[in-house]
Amino acid sequence: MIRTIITPNTQTVFFDVPKEYVGKELEIIAFTKNDYLNTTTHQKQVSFSALSIDTKGFKFDRDEANDR
Repeated sequence: MIRTIITPNTQTVFFDVPKEYVGKELEIIAFTKNDYLNTTTHQKQVSFSALSIDTKGFKFDRDEANDR
């Protein structure tokens, strides 16, 4: 994997790839560093409080679970 940060002077950017990448499908992603930082700081909080299961009297049998 190659990761680098550049500041382009024009709209066109050229870069070399390692020999082992030649002939392989590559994914190229471009975004501004500030945009990335702003999206990662706004994380949603998830709550599973709506899920309620009654486990009274339940016994877990590991051997039965591994029989598949």
